[in-house]
Amino acid sequence: MSDLLERLRGRGWRMTAQRRVVAEVLDGDHIHLTADEVHARAVAKLPEISRATVYNTLGEMVSLGEVLEVSTDRRAKRYDPNAHTPHQHLVCARCGAIRDVHPVGNPLTDLPDSERFGFTISDVEVTYRGTCPNCASA
Repeated sequence: MSDLLERLRGRGWRMTAQRRVVAEVLDGDHIHLTADEVHARAVAKLPEISRATVYNTLGEMVSLGEVLEVSTDRRAKRYDPNAHTPHQHLVCARCGAIRDVHPVGNPLTDLPDSERFGFTISDVEVTYRGTCPNCASA
C-alpha cells in the first residue's frame, strides 16, 4: 500500500475502486503527472474510469492537502503526491520533466529581514530550471 493510500485511508476517505486506482497511479518518487496522464494510466488499470472521475478525484485530493497541484510556466498542471515532505522542484526547460529536490537550508527562514517588507512569510515556492540529461544529449 502506498503512502498516499495510507494517508487517505487514515483520513477516513471512502476508498472506491476509482479513487484507489488514481491514488495508485500517483504512487512513487518524483511523480508529477498531468490529469490526462493520470487518466491514461488509470484506464490501463480500470478501463471504465472516466476522465471526469479522475479530475474530480484529483481535485478532492488537492482539497484534502494530500496532493499538491504544481504549475510550471504555461504547461498543464501536474499532481505531486509528495505533499507532506518539504521540497522544491527542478524543471527541464525543454521537455518539462520535474524532479523533487531538497536543497540545504530553509528558504522560509533564509530571506533576510530587510527583504521581508513586514510580511509574515508562511510558504515558499522555489523552482530550479535547467536541462535534463535526456534533452542535453539530444
